[in-house]
Amino acid sequence: MNYNYNYNPPPPSFSTLLPPLHSSLNLLSSSLSLLDSSTSDFPRLSSVLKTVRHYELIPQPTLQAAEASLRDEIGPFIELLLERVDKELERKGRRVETLKARCELNGGRLSNYNREQKSGAGGIQKKGIKEAGSKKLNGEAALRAKVVRQRKEALKYSVERLEMEVAQKERELRMRLEQQGGGPVR
Repeated sequence: MNYNYNYNPPPPSFSTLLPPLHSSLNLLSSSLSLLDSSTSDFPRLSSVLKTVRHYELIPQPTLQAAEASLRDEIGPFIELLLERVDKELERKGRRVETLKARCELNGGRLSNYNREQKSGAGGIQKKGIKEAGSKKLNGEAALRAKVVRQRKEALKYSVERLEMEVAQKERELRMRLEQQGGGPVR
């Protein structure tokens, strides 16, 4: 028994093959036109879809390392500037205290001068009476006496000024000791 299962259908005619072929060709043509229209915008799409980093995110450890580096780099300069500011403020404070002391000194001088002016009118008359009673000085001796009196006045003012400065320095020293020690110094 020999079974032969080779079935050969009769060859189809070309007329039956043409409509499905035309249909496949139309489908392929429409697919190509659809594919062409959808891919024609690829250059623009590539630029639109391209990722551009406007803001770069930095990890926290990197940020902390950069801050520490910056702090180490500019820290000494900031400390130096702060020390300069402190020294300048101390200097200006001492200058203010000196000017206050000078003001007090000049105020004392002015009050002494005013007292001398009020009492000086009588003093001048007394001096005139004393000079009239003694022998009159000649021109050169009178000039020397005037210079000596002026020198005496200058020295008196210098002594007053130095006394005021010493008092001011004592006040400053007491204030510094109070600030350092925390308590009043007598």
